[in-house]
Amino acid sequence: MSRSWGRRIRLLAFLHDSFWVVPAIVVAYLTRFNLQWQGAIIVDDLLYLVLIALVTHSICYWVFGLYRGVWRFASIPDLMRILKSVGVGAAFAVFVVFAFDRLQGVPRTVLVLYPLFLALGLSVPRLLYRWVKDHQLGLVAHEQQRALIVGAGTAGELLVRDLLRSKHYLPVALLDDDGYKQGSEIHHVRVMGRISNLPKIAAKTRPDLVLLAIPGVPHFVRKEVVDLCNDLRLPCKTLPSIDELNDAADLGAKLRSVEIEDLLGRDPVNLDEGMLHSFLHDKRVLVTGAGGSIGSELCRQIMRFSPTTLVALDNSEFNLYEIDREVAPSAANPRQWLPVLGDVRNSEDLDKLFDIHRPQVVFHAAAYKHVPLLETNEVQAVANNVFGTWNVLQSTLRHNCERFVLVSTDKAVNPGNVMGATKRVAELICQAAQDQVLTTQNRKRITQVIVTRFGNVLGSAGSVVPLFRQQIAAGGPVTVTDVEMTRFFMTIPEAASLVLQAGAQGEGGEIYVLQMGAAVKILDLAEQMVRLAGFVPGEEIAIEITGLRPGEKMHESLFYPEEEAVGTAHGKILRAAGKKQEMVVIDSCLAALRAGLNNPDIVDSVSGLRHALAELVPTLPVSRGQSTDNALPRKARIVQLSSAVES
Repeated sequence: MSRSWGRRIRLLAFLHDSFWVVPAIVVAYLTRFNLQWQGAIIVDDLLYLVLIALVTHSICYWVFGLYRGVWRFASIPDLMRILKSVGVGAAFAVFVVFAFDRLQGVPRTVLVLYPLFLALGLSVPRLLYRWVKDHQLGLVAHEQQRALIVGAGTAGELLVRDLLRSKHYLPVALLDDDGYKQGSEIHHVRVMGRISNLPKIAAKTRPDLVLLAIPGVPHFVRKEVVDLCNDLRLPCKTLPSIDELNDAADLGAKLRSVEIEDLLGRDPVNLDEGMLHSFLHDKRVLVTGAGGSIGSELCRQIMRFSPTTLVALDNSEFNLYEIDREVAPSAANPRQWLPVLGDVRNSEDLDKLFDIHRPQVVFHAAAYKHVPLLETNEVQAVANNVFGTWNVLQSTLRHNCERFVLVSTDKAVNPGNVMGATKRVAELICQAAQDQVLTTQNRKRITQVIVTRFGNVLGSAGSVVPLFRQQIAAGGPVTVTDVEMTRFFMTIPEAASLVLQAGAQGEGGEIYVLQMGAAVKILDLAEQMVRLAGFVPGEEIAIEITGLRPGEKMHESLFYPEEEAVGTAHGKILRAAGKKQEMVVIDSCLAALRAGLNNPDIVDSVSGLRHALAELVPTLPVSRGQSTDNALPRKARIVQLSSAVES
């Protein structure tokens, strides 16, 4: 609704209310004199009172805010405003009449009756209008859910406006921590307190659910609201984040359930947009593993900077199809987005791809990542994670690309499993290759080789969050390895953003570590997800402790003990400064790994691969089934969280 139209509506409402002063006084006179006119005297007295009452009531209408509301949603608060404005206006009218003639010309009964008739004249049309509109829209009160809204800012105002037009929700109150908003009203819905007052306000207003209308709020505030809702067994929904809110239209339809990502995520990442624009705009970019969780998000974000060409390489036809279907419509031309089905293990195909597309920037996200699976698939782990990295890096160097960015993992730090060991070898290869490039004198341009290392990403394919969701949907149990196990988490968009930022600011040879915040207990994660689903953990959904599997660690680290965490220009990116491995040692390890891959005897092959990896990564057990942590027996047991675990 435009402001000019809103002013017209308020003017019409004011004229309506002012009009009712006249019939209210006339009916009061007629009632006083038994419907008999008393000649000219009564007319003079009536006009005298009407003029005074018009002035006093017109002022009171505005003072008491009769036009802040909308007739469509007339309710008890509106009726209270009407009674206050009529009562005070009548009192002032009586005072003025008394001051002029001591009430000689106006019957006292009229002064008592006309405010009652005036209140009826103002109230009945409003209530009748709402009744007609409700029946036109088919609104039935018991079908609407009573909603307590947290957030009285712009999003809260828009949400209240949209919900008042809907058939599904009835806003009953607002909560906001801004002291200046306490007691104020938004579309007749009152701000009744702060977030901490939620239990008390819920007891008064009896909501069916709580709606979060604070898309830009810190995540700890979201968690506070959700925890309070869990205690009250109230469902909680939220508006999407600011990035997800494309427009302000129909916010009610954008409400969704609160997800674990809303609680464990961090504040939005501030990127150096100018640096990223220079890094990616009008560049030819290659992303390997483009169909994976991180690779696909890299593609989405890179496209924002309008590269000349973005080549998306993946060996999964389905994953490549999915990201192609999503990104292709946004491409400026057919050459800007090029999905390529291929495998980083095939060096010849990689060289052909580099010859054809001549990428300037390469993001290498292709890797196998599932720890238990790779513990018994050493051959494929080494072939993909080690030699896949080697192949892409060598093609990058041969074609004088500007930058190569490896996506690594915190599992590469003191790894006790094959997956982490192969990723650590990939890190060492990149650092050694950069040092070798710097000593080469006949190169026209130096390729900058950069490593990015971070922990788990929330919601990635095959990770713990989707697994827990499936288990909860199936009625449980939710399987947790150990009550003390922890992991670092960040959202997929945040991880991809920081990978881009690190790639843009890197000068070559660095291992950049993304700030992950505090480690999260997996048991706490499971409990929280069960509560978000509306169940009581340990009672309605069982939590099953399974024990460590081979290769699993209780806790991950982001740095080696000998690495120093050095700050960078970006507050969420650190540099791991430590000793690098020489290329001659890397070459020796790679030769041993190749021999292991080519060994036809699978037992000897696996043994050779593990021993070769252990030469560079001493923490890796050389035999299957070992763990570097004190593992619980691999035997399931059910934990009653209320008694056995202190959250």
